[in-house]
Amino acid sequence: MTEQAEQHGVIPVQTGPPVPGPWEEYLAAAQELDAVRRAASSVAGEHAATVAAARQELTSVRARLAPQRARLARDFRVPENDLMPHPADQAAAMERVAGGPPAVLSALREARATADAADNAFVGPGPTGPERPWARNLVVYGPFAVAVLLVQVLLFVVAPSGSPSTPALLCGLSIPLLAFGLGWATIGFVYGGEGVPVDRTPVVGLITCLTPVLLTCAGTGLEALF
Repeated sequence: MTEQAEQHGVIPVQTGPPVPGPWEEYLAAAQELDAVRRAASSVAGEHAATVAAARQELTSVRARLAPQRARLARDFRVPENDLMPHPADQAAAMERVAGGPPAVLSALREARATADAADNAFVGPGPTGPERPWARNLVVYGPFAVAVLLVQVLLFVVAPSGSPSTPALLCGLSIPLLAFGLGWATIGFVYGGEGVPVDRTPVVGLITCLTPVLLTCAGTGLEALF
């Protein structure tokens, strides 16, 4: 009947869907606003969770790096300047975290993985032998001390019987100091470099070079007793 009415011109023919009224427009706007609110809330929640995770990772990384830094300085004698970030390192780090909290979290997780690998590499005792300055320098001071001992024995043999002469005493006292000076210079020449400080361990050097004198004095005292 409607079609017949439209054909006879009683009801105008509708060429499209009905035009939405104010209520339909309000509902559509409310639905769109709710979708935007939900999306913003989800993004804010993810952002907060990422920031919290990044803070936890930062705390963990700092806790791992502190003992590693102390051991590098104590056991491996790494200079303090080498343990500080250089401008190039800081620029690279800023570039890595330029993407916001997700990039920061990813960089911190990589740093923690690197710290774990460093802990695995640190398992076991620290370096021994030539890596320690006193042991390394003892290799240099030792031969000079042996030379001092040989000279002391030679002076003891060739000296006339009775009290030793003044030249022999002066020579016996000056040779250890000369040996210490030669050892000091040798360590700087072998292990030093331009602008690189060298730990010459002077106490170890003095004790090593003066030990032959003490041995000679002990031998002289025993000879006088017997």
